[in-house]
Amino acid sequence: MRRLILILFVLVGLFVGLVAAAQMGLGPVVITKEGEQKLILLLGDVRTTTGPGISLRLPFIEDVQTYDARWLYLSAEALPIQTKDGEQLTIDNYVIWRIVDPEAFLRAFPGGRRDAEQRIDRSVRDDVREVIGRYALTDVLKNKRDAIMKEITAQSRLQIEDNGIEIRDVRINRTELPEGTEDSVYARMNAERERLAKKNRAEGEERARRIRAESERDARVIVAEGNRDAEIARGEGDAEATRIYAAAYNADPDFYEFTRSLEAYRKTIGNRTTLVLSPDTEFFQFIRSRNGSGDGKAAGE
Repeated sequence: MRRLILILFVLVGLFVGLVAAAQMGLGPVVITKEGEQKLILLLGDVRTTTGPGISLRLPFIEDVQTYDARWLYLSAEALPIQTKDGEQLTIDNYVIWRIVDPEAFLRAFPGGRRDAEQRIDRSVRDDVREVIGRYALTDVLKNKRDAIMKEITAQSRLQIEDNGIEIRDVRINRTELPEGTEDSVYARMNAERERLAKKNRAEGEERARRIRAESERDARVIVAEGNRDAEIARGEGDAEATRIYAAAYNADPDFYEFTRSLEAYRKTIGNRTTLVLSPDTEFFQFIRSRNGSGDGKAAGE
């Protein structure tokens, strides 16, 4: 019984020792925690890649390299960048990345994570400078900010993916004008807005003149067409009146002459009209005539 207990104590002690040795990177047992990935190297060459759990190795012959499998954060220092319209901006950014292929990562960065971060930072800086240089100041600050960050992320991801690294996101953290240049930038922006305002006003005035000219032309056409239609109607009315007068004259010339003379009297002689004419003038022939024929004696003789 005592031998059995002693054996159990030995086994437990051996197990605890192996676990402790594994925690310190010694012994044949390799423990990979959640969020880690490890490479087991045999004489410098990769033998296997471990996931979370327990693996075995040859002590003192095989080496173990541990890499973080979680998403990592890398913040870049602010740097001056010139936009497409010549404005200077101070921009800093951060990168969310992780190691997806430890073997490719080891080949690309023998020095480890520090070398990788330097490479990522340099590559992303170049991409930020190149992409922002294709956009104007207002696009970077407001209009196309999200599209610019997506373009930078896609470009950086493509350039670094062969090194066992995945870039999830590149974000512009701060966008500021360099110290001492705010006034000049605001002055240029104000001048640009005034130029655009003058341009818009000139275009508006030109359009207004064009609309007024077209309106006046249409009005003249409408008035001319109205006058033409009025003259046509007036001519048709005069022709109809002439036809009626001619028909009346042909039916009874004496009566026609009589009615026309009465109409002439009504239009010519008013209540306060004074005429100085010879009594035997032809104008008063129906006044002087009894029967309206013009050849009798004057009425009242």
